[in-house]
Amino acid sequence: MSAAVPSLLRKRKLSHEINVVPYIDVMLVLLIIFMVTAPLLTPGIEVELPKVTAESIQQNDEPVSLYVNGKGEFFLDVGEGRDQALAEDEVMNRVGAVLRNKPETMILVRADARADYESVARGMGLLQAAGASKIGFVTDAPDPKPRN
Repeated sequence: MSAAVPSLLRKRKLSHEINVVPYIDVMLVLLIIFMVTAPLLTPGIEVELPKVTAESIQQNDEPVSLYVNGKGEFFLDVGEGRDQALAEDEVMNRVGAVLRNKPETMILVRADARADYESVARGMGLLQAAGASKIGFVTDAPDPKPRN
């Protein structure tokens, strides 16, 4: 019995390794949270873009978007009240303010497929009157045709 007592009194050897399993668990939980919340953070007005085959434009700076909904109302993704329809003079004022700071800013037109041509053309005229020299259209790619 005296031989068993010294083995119980011996100290345990300290481990000098870091247990990374809890860190991996936390990282995976954060990854899932970011994956779920990232699509929800995209600001903008819900428009159904027309489907067109075209090359995408390479842009260095974040472009400004003019949204035209199916009713012909204008929205901008700059300034306050992004989800409120803007009057034509307010569109020109906000775009003009952006272009005074960065004259080479690309202005993208995101028009609903149901928006009439007159509303889109009027929006482009407002952008040009505000001094925009680079205007682009945003469209969706058409659905691929099913193979028989």
